[in-house]
Amino acid sequence: MKYRSLLFFAMLVSLTACSELSESKTLKLAHGLDTQHPVHIAMEFMAESLAEKSGGTFQLEIYPSGQLGSERQCLELLQIGSLGMTKVSAAVMENFAPNIQVLSLPYIFRSREHNYHVLDSEVGRKLLIQGEQFWLRGLTYFDAGQRSFYSKEPIRTPADLQSKKIRVQESVTAMNLIRELGGAPTPISWGELYTALQQGVVDGAENNPPSFYTSRHYEVCKYYTLNEHTAVPDILVIGSVAWNSLDEQQQQWLQEAADEAKVYQRKLWQEAEREALEAVTAAGVEVIRPDKTLFSEMTKSLFDAYKDQPEKYQLIKEIQAVQ
Repeated sequence: MKYRSLLFFAMLVSLTACSELSESKTLKLAHGLDTQHPVHIAMEFMAESLAEKSGGTFQLEIYPSGQLGSERQCLELLQIGSLGMTKVSAAVMENFAPNIQVLSLPYIFRSREHNYHVLDSEVGRKLLIQGEQFWLRGLTYFDAGQRSFYSKEPIRTPADLQSKKIRVQESVTAMNLIRELGGAPTPISWGELYTALQQGVVDGAENNPPSFYTSRHYEVCKYYTLNEHTAVPDILVIGSVAWNSLDEQQQQWLQEAADEAKVYQRKLWQEAEREALEAVTAAGVEVIRPDKTLFSEMTKSLFDAYKDQPEKYQLIKEIQAVQ
């Protein structure tokens, strides 16, 4: 009897352990940023929050610095279920969910506050799930700042962009923007851009202050023009395969942790912007603050081009109506 009791107890412990093991979950999260970037730090914050909420049963494994591929490659891995989550620019996401294109329109956000209000609003949440038909679900937005031009020669007005080769992301909207301002859009991968600037393959590029600083592009381009033409957010994306593998409680924990990380990342981002501008100025970069209306007036036609696309044009009007 004693032996049977011990055997039963051992089996019970084993079954309990197996049950707990089956309920635990680990998702892989990959992105292309370095470990000092505000987005990566916010992801670590999210992983800690998720582990705490779940009592350690739900974990995130984070793979930074492009270890598992480019943004597009990571999205493709999400679609087939080989990767759980990734971070991509909305400019890249628009290739999978075309309506997200509206977030890349120039001067669609009146201010940083308007930007946050839009992304936190119903229209922002609606855009997050636009990729579900492509097996991609957005969880939240991360602030990627406002993109501005930097170059070897000063850009004070749109006239200074005439015929200049400007590096852009692989985004139709981004390329159309440069054309409207008189420049020549030139898609080049981020990793190859420093050399391209150095060798004169392109005359300039456009990005936010922290990226301009951490990429060391300020070593080649000594003029940074804060015209702030776009404020394209980053999107934290989970594959539908991974999302559907979670139970309702796990989905809730993950969404809550992502929302908390968003708030934390916004604070980190604003600090990083201030520090980056101070650093590039100290390194000899001239920071130019132009009349932004000169740039915005020249890009208004990009909005009119959507009038024959009712769904996207309606999204534009909804964004503009957000207070």
